[in-house]
Amino acid sequence: MEQLKAGIIQQTNTGNISDNRARLASKIRLLAAGGAQLIILQELHDSLYFCQTENTDLCSLAIEIPSDVTGFYSALALETKSVLVTSMFERRAPGLYHNTAVVFDSDGRIAGKYRKMHIPDDPAYYEKFYFTPGDLGFEPIDTSVGRLGVLVCWDQWFPEAARLMALNGAEILIYPTAIGWESSDSADEKERQRDAWTTVQRGHAIANGLPLIAANRVGHEADPSGVTGGITFWGSSMAVGPQGEFIWRASSDKEEAVVVDIDMKRSEWVRRWWPFLRDRRIDSYSGLLSRYLK
Repeated sequence: MEQLKAGIIQQTNTGNISDNRARLASKIRLLAAGGAQLIILQELHDSLYFCQTENTDLCSLAIEIPSDVTGFYSALALETKSVLVTSMFERRAPGLYHNTAVVFDSDGRIAGKYRKMHIPDDPAYYEKFYFTPGDLGFEPIDTSVGRLGVLVCWDQWFPEAARLMALNGAEILIYPTAIGWESSDSADEKERQRDAWTTVQRGHAIANGLPLIAANRVGHEADPSGVTGGITFWGSSMAVGPQGEFIWRASSDKEEAVVVDIDMKRSEWVRRWWPFLRDRRIDSYSGLLSRYLK
């Protein structure tokens, strides 16, 4: 595919799962009507970001794959004739859960899934309590619009993940995301964090000569425990080209749903101009398999 019309959804969520899904469905239909062939949703888009606390009761939010929930998104993909990149709390077995991106092709079938490999454990982001690290590797998912290198949120800080997706033939990098500011951070610190998040993803695009899309949630979500002031998700979803150039960037405080044009031919030319894959010293990188070298 030479030109790809990609839809990106940046949404504020509530505790009403049915309402969240209904609003997503409306946006998906709107983007498809605007020509979107690929539509990317944010991380854990059906619910509030429940990882602010450690609560075993919240494991009841997890769904099986397949299930009636995947059936809901499958039907949407078929209805809109679009490829959907979704993000779900997967119940693999009793007591065994993953943070899983599920990709639906335009014919409604599940094209593939990716289980989040890097799991954070930070204040207000207690994901290790809920999610087992992924075991499906860094394998792109083949769809009717191309080979999608789907990763999830915390994965976006690790260059190895993006590189392995690229080496496995991904044609675009995609990151469903849920990241924001904790209330106690200073204004300067908040801006440094958002700038770092933006910069590292642009770096993945540049280092691998691939376009990249990140879809983040937006809006404030309270900490149910009251220990912190909650998280204000900073939006700023983006699409960048293979030289890190901005194709589009969302606001930090508003819901948005847009269709952007991605020139899929550009990667070939950028990789000719900047042949990083050609010049990699694969004979000298064994140290990357060590935790630390000194």
